Amino acid sequence: MKKTITLSLLVFSSLYASEIELSPLSVESTIITEVAQNAQTSADVAQALSDSVPSIDMIRRSAIANDILIRGQKRDNISVEVDGTKVYGACPNRMDPPVSHIVANQIDTVEVIEGPYDVENFETLSGGLKITTKKPSKKLQGSLNLGFGAWNYKKFGATVSGGNDIVRMLVTASTESADQYHDGNSDTLSQQIDKYILQNPTVAGTAYQPQYKDLPAYKKKSVMAKAYVSTAKNQELRLSVTANRSDDILYPNSKMDAAYDDSNIYSVAYNIDNISQNYKNVNLQYYYSNVDHPMSTYYRVSSGLDSVNSVTNHLTTSMRGLKLKNTIELQNYKLLLGLDSSKRSWDGKYYKTLTGLPLPAGNSKSIDNAVTKNHAIFAKLTKDFGPLNVSVGGRYDATSISQAVLSTNTYYGLGANILATYNINKENKFFAGIGQAYRVPDARELYFVSSTGNFVGTPNLKQTKNKEVDIGYETNNAFFKFKIKGFYSRLTDYIYIEKGVAVNAFSNINAKIYGGEASASIYATDDITIDINAAYKRGKKDEPLAGQTNTNLADIAPLEGKIAINYEYTNNSLATLETRMRKRWTQIDSDNGEQVLAGWAILNAKVKHAVNKKFDFTLGMNNILNKTYAVSNTYADLVLITAGGTSDIMLLNEPGRYFYTNLDFKF
Repeated sequence: MKKTITLSLLVFSSLYASEIELSPLSVESTIITEVAQNAQTSADVAQALSDSVPSIDMIRRSAIANDILIRGQKRDNISVEVDGTKVYGACPNRMDPPVSHIVANQIDTVEVIEGPYDVENFETLSGGLKITTKKPSKKLQGSLNLGFGAWNYKKFGATVSGGNDIVRMLVTASTESADQYHDGNSDTLSQQIDKYILQNPTVAGTAYQPQYKDLPAYKKKSVMAKAYVSTAKNQELRLSVTANRSDDILYPNSKMDAAYDDSNIYSVAYNIDNISQNYKNVNLQYYYSNVDHPMSTYYRVSSGLDSVNSVTNHLTTSMRGLKLKNTIELQNYKLLLGLDSSKRSWDGKYYKTLTGLPLPAGNSKSIDNAVTKNHAIFAKLTKDFGPLNVSVGGRYDATSISQAVLSTNTYYGLGANILATYNINKENKFFAGIGQAYRVPDARELYFVSSTGNFVGTPNLKQTKNKEVDIGYETNNAFFKFKIKGFYSRLTDYIYIEKGVAVNAFSNINAKIYGGEASASIYATDDITIDINAAYKRGKKDEPLAGQTNTNLADIAPLEGKIAINYEYTNNSLATLETRMRKRWTQIDSDNGEQVLAGWAILNAKVKHAVNKKFDFTLGMNNILNKTYAVSNTYADLVLITAGGTSDIMLLNEPGRYFYTNLDFKF
């Protein structure tokens, strides 16, 4: 094995052994490759990312469709785009986060933006994901993936691509399902609720009815199709469609489950390269995405006999946009100029599940036809000055948000950043950045109405501003690779929810988040590599909320790290032993629902064996010691099962010991 191979790519998820490869880190982003090839045993992109990138944490919502945090930031504070298409979920309780609308086997690369450094996308306040899916090839080729694991986990995935000089096409499809996983105590998802109810009998209605206690955890199908058509020299029409269909997804520590979650992503782009010596590229893209997501109490005891009293909150959202990008190179300067325009619609209503009748007067709408319109212009200029690379970017946004009844809110924001990398030599470099970005309130924060008729949203919220500084150092030589990075983020008018407030629960506060990440790959021998990474962050409010005393910012997980030993015993065959650890979570916002979580350490192992160039298989075991632990806390931003006390919101434990195998065929 060559020492220059980066074996840190061979890490895997604590549930489904997802692996991804990390490319060189810059100040603003980390590029992740080989996602589809090495994460085929899980559709859950959040799981794969959180196990691979130190700055990313996962919010456990279910056995699938989990959410992410980047440096303690989530929801609209981070952006998600798929092939240039801005993606949103429909559920205000994050049962369908944006990353759940794409599956791992469709992905080619993921760029993880860390900080306010992406001028191309609306609302990259504190970070984001740029997901690039597989591209069609001219050569006929394909792959077949089979995955099996504990708790009746089954997956089938297939991809085929081919074409000629005029047309290239690709189709990839997958189907996946699993029963409820067991935690380290051998409790299923429904049994975790039952245990909670034993201590908190006042919420007995949230339990699953006896006939539904053993339901599968989820079923998921996804299809993506692409066609690239060469219309002239250096010109190409790019067509893409992705359809996701998920059914009966259980969300055990929420009060509702998802009856289904259907999403579609469409894109039409026209690309022209090398227009002239200086005009290198123009790309015009129209995109559209939509999500249909009803969540209900149908399976719960509260819905009564035959579920006649079950309640559904049926939400839909759509996002359409037009983006124009121009790339110009002149005298060693590279200039990106662009226009960005989008419109998001979001609507939701409550009704009786079986009858279709609305709830009592005044409670029928959860989000009432909210529309967010954004228009922006952006630019980025890059120049090398010998060993120094500098880029300067800016974005100006004008945004309006309206609702069926209330007056329109209008916001303006000017974001900008400067990034610099100084290459000391071929092996060492320093990098730094400073930036500012904005994000506007969303319809949930402004207008959401609960099923009891309380206007939870706060219509006069200000937009949030993030000012951030990043600095780091990286070295890469024949013996080891090491990188360290620190950041300080100043948040003005940060949008925060207050626990126990029935009306206008959201408010603007000022806060700060700071921390750092470090990673290393040590090439111990030609066959053995040791990978180490760690991340630390701290978040504080400037002042506690009115009537409260706690100044800790929610969602800021404590020190976490990983150590992995990788042994390449033959070409393209690898054995890995890994431990992941997190410190006890004590710096919490107890006033707003968070609770102290125990520290934990888990042990994972796997062997990936290449039989030949066309076939390899993986055998593995995660959480070998069958530890019972939780990774996500209980901040009131999510509506979770609670008996109403200050620290008794139901936690959701992670999976216990998990065996799996994966078979991968190529042709």
